[in-house]
Amino acid sequence: MKKEDDNQLNDSINESPRPGLEDDRKHIEEQARPPKQSPVVPEQLSLDSKLKFACYPGISCFTACCGNIDIMLTPYDVLRMKNRLGISSDEFLEKYTRSRIDEKTGWPQLLLLMGEGEERPCPFVTEEGCTIYSDRPAMCRYYPVGQGIHRREIEGEVENREFYMLIREDHCRGFEEDKRWTIAEWRENQEASHYDEMNRDWKDIFIRRVTREEDEDGRRQQIFFIASYNIDQFRKFVFESRLLDVFVLDDEYVDRIREDELELMRFAFRYLRFLFGVEKDLELREGA
Repeated sequence: MKKEDDNQLNDSINESPRPGLEDDRKHIEEQARPPKQSPVVPEQLSLDSKLKFACYPGISCFTACCGNIDIMLTPYDVLRMKNRLGISSDEFLEKYTRSRIDEKTGWPQLLLLMGEGEERPCPFVTEEGCTIYSDRPAMCRYYPVGQGIHRREIEGEVENREFYMLIREDHCRGFEEDKRWTIAEWRENQEASHYDEMNRDWKDIFIRRVTREEDEDGRRQQIFFIASYNIDQFRKFVFESRLLDVFVLDDEYVDRIREDELELMRFAFRYLRFLFGVEKDLELREGA
């Protein structure tokens, strides 16, 4: 890529909220709290595993799970939530999120900014329930199921295997209800499977560790942050730089990413996968 494209991305990086910096004090305070026993049941589950659970307005613990928790946000979460609120991604990131560097992977991790105080309430939850329920994050949709990814290499091929676990918190009365599901049925009912599909290519990047030697100046983290979480800044980078002259992209595809945020998000994932050597499915123009 040419020097002017690099400068354009630098401008976007400087304008975008900085990952891992704005919430150092709060994160330190959280880490200083006495550790509590993990509610995660130490048993790996599959899509066929069974679950007995129900949650509804009127249950005694309604919304008790919506506070004092770290809710990780994915790119598709951010897209749905900022559009639901009718605000820009810059405004959403500034008002409703905090970020930190994931200790395992080295990538910026985005979390919902919870309220102050011991209960740390979700900003979107009232006594009547979630005010953005149809656009709630994937992590909320999955509850009381957690999801993990086991990455392994088999005969030179990398395989990401998703698995699941139950989260049983003391306050939750949902497990006392008689409604029965398989994990697969629960995912479909909560539309979590759709969110997984939207984020799958991004997760494949996120679980790959970036070393300090690979990202000595933090530049990879900044690029990852913008392409993952700030769709408005990424759009500016795509259409106000020479990026479209660097890759072989047909006019129809360019029109789609210009007009459709979902297509632009998917292109951001393709760009990250190309940039970080995960998959070279973008073709460079001759001389670029």
